[in-house]
Amino acid sequence: MNIASTLKKIVLMAALSISTISSANNLQITGTSVSGSNITFNVSWDNSWYTNFAPNNWDAVWIFVKYQDCATRLWNHADLSSTVGDHTAAAPLMVETVTDGKGVFLRRSALGGGNISSTSITLKMNIPSGTFNYKVFGIEMVKVLQENFELGDATSTSTLNSITINAAAQSGGLTATQLGGAAVALPSTFPMGYNEFYCMKYEITQDQYVQFLNTLTYDQQKSRTVSDPISAAGTYPMQGSYIYRNGIRISVPGNNNTLPAVYACDATAGTENSSNDGQNIAMNYLNWADLAAYLDWSTLRPMTELEYEKICRGPLPRVAGEYPWGTTAINLVHSGLISNALTATETYSVVASGNCAYNVNNSTGVYGPLRVGIFATSSSGRTSSGASYYGAMEMGGNLWERVITVGNASGSAFLGNNGDGNLTNIGEANQNTWPSPSTATGAGFRGGDFFNTNTVIRTSDRQSASQTIATRDYRYGGRGVR
Repeated sequence: MNIASTLKKIVLMAALSISTISSANNLQITGTSVSGSNITFNVSWDNSWYTNFAPNNWDAVWIFVKYQDCATRLWNHADLSSTVGDHTAAAPLMVETVTDGKGVFLRRSALGGGNISSTSITLKMNIPSGTFNYKVFGIEMVKVLQENFELGDATSTSTLNSITINAAAQSGGLTATQLGGAAVALPSTFPMGYNEFYCMKYEITQDQYVQFLNTLTYDQQKSRTVSDPISAAGTYPMQGSYIYRNGIRISVPGNNNTLPAVYACDATAGTENSSNDGQNIAMNYLNWADLAAYLDWSTLRPMTELEYEKICRGPLPRVAGEYPWGTTAINLVHSGLISNALTATETYSVVASGNCAYNVNNSTGVYGPLRVGIFATSSSGRTSSGASYYGAMEMGGNLWERVITVGNASGSAFLGNNGDGNLTNIGEANQNTWPSPSTATGAGFRGGDFFNTNTVIRTSDRQSASQTIATRDYRYGGRGVR
């Protein structure tokens, strides 16, 4: 359907993320305009790839659109056409549609690598008539192929059995005996990781969470932060003060329990959204409900435990005690050892195997999560950058990954459905088969964080896989898949 010809304004606010081997956050979405039902913009990002040698995959940007009714001021999710021919992308990109129309993937149309310069994209929206503002969001992803992979490693704590997940396992389900590790039986409807999917390259960043908060209502914001949105400007809404490197602040307070607050990144407590305000630091203090809401809003979904191991290991043979970068080497890094702190070029200059943020004495709250993708450079390899097989970064260390556990019935009931872009009136995910926002039963943890010792970082370690924790913590972050 057409959009009204009179448009109050066009608003662009791209959710920033980082390319796999870049030292800067450089996904850019610019020049947005709307004509009829078409929305046009330019997109660019660094160090893109499409390769026909291992890992035989490509990176992509998940694009989704939100529109705000100028009468009600409420933001809604814009459905996009699921017909490829309704969209256009200039070379070297192509548009990959999805059946539910909640967004599109932009990726290379042919084998190649390097930076994607500013490229024009036009997408067809399916939204009602009206006068709207618009925001276009992008999240960098990596493709996880449909292929067999090995589970467990016979060494890590509470590891699952050393079995292969293949088409037969996915289509026939698995028994508790087959899985081991105190797991429950899994039906064929449970996403075991065999089928293809996309995974976020990086953990959710603080800037991405700010952009999320700034599309919510007052009541929704109140649920997704600790401090009331009506709190004074300068309030740190996730923890009350600048600590553990979380720099999100209230820029403009909400009003009368109706007008939502405006949030910004301000780690250096001066001019908001400056170049050193921590926009690209991994977002901590996320409880399960926060993560589920973000994923539902962005039309992604949580990953499962088995998908976590697939993302890390790929089709390679298991290695006893291996980390997500495929070896048993690990090198301790913390935020006291970095250069250009809190900027888009926050860097750790030592090239070493298994660079990882872990095992930090954090009693003072000075240390915290690092910039996402910090160990990747134009010349780094998988082990020095800490990359998973398919190119996802920081799957071990930095912040805990929240996963759907195979350790209880609530987890095994997960159907793998994606979010629909909408939240409840109080800002919670509305997906019935996802673990409950209030109890987190069915959700667990994998991969460790900057505080924990190295054992929990191992690809097959399940010490915390079935822990049901609904509270916020400075070590909790997350990412999604689709």
